[in-house]
Amino acid sequence: MLRVLAVDDEQPALEELLYLLRADPRIRSAEGATGATEALRRIGGAVDAGPDDPSAIDVVFLDIHMAGLTGLDVAQLLAGFAAPPLIVFVTAHEGFAVHAFDLKAVDYVLKPVRRERLAEAVRRVAEQVGDRSAPVHDAATDQIPVELGGVTRFVPIDDITYAEAQGDYARLHTVSGSHLVRIPLTALEERWRSRGFVRIHRRHLVALNRIDELRLDAGTMSVRVGKAELAVSRRHSRSLRDLLMRQTGR
Repeated sequence: MLRVLAVDDEQPALEELLYLLRADPRIRSAEGATGATEALRRIGGAVDAGPDDPSAIDVVFLDIHMAGLTGLDVAQLLAGFAAPPLIVFVTAHEGFAVHAFDLKAVDYVLKPVRRERLAEAVRRVAEQVGDRSAPVHDAATDQIPVELGGVTRFVPIDDITYAEAQGDYARLHTVSGSHLVRIPLTALEERWRSRGFVRIHRRHLVALNRIDELRLDAGTMSVRVGKAELAVSRRHSRSLRDLLMRQTGR
């Protein structure tokens, strides 16, 4: 049973969100705050009181655009707490999803809020609260949000075979299709290095375990990833070959 704080500086939106949350049987209590300052005061008091206190808060459903401090500002401040509540962003703006998940948000719900979509966000929160042994940011680090027709979807990073630079964007390729995200390839390279993604060209970042073939032809190198054949630049040829040799144990 979850203890919720909803934060929105627009009273009608706050009341609608609280109505939907209180109708969910997994919610023990849902209280509202009409701004960032009030929210931080209540969250700080709840954290100081401890998880067993009646004022405890498991999750904050947080608007982004508010007067004064934004929801993103609040999330950044909460990151400094020893045991902060989980965060779900509820916003009318699609463009902050990547930043939100960098801040370890559990979910990102677009307004107008649909009952079914909110129920999915509550489910995600309940799973994390129910498993105290799991890091609270697992969902954020294992997936990347993408926008499809105004709906935020979550693509497992393990499903991505390679990423392709397209200016300030990157196109993420999976077996079933591709998705365009507003993240430079250099940023993805830094984030996903520990997940086995390697840069093979200024245009391509590849999941090492998705490389099916390494080809050499007249001094040029390429790799086959599924049906795609991708060039490997001279700069990255030696390091890629060494990585593949180590991976195969040769």
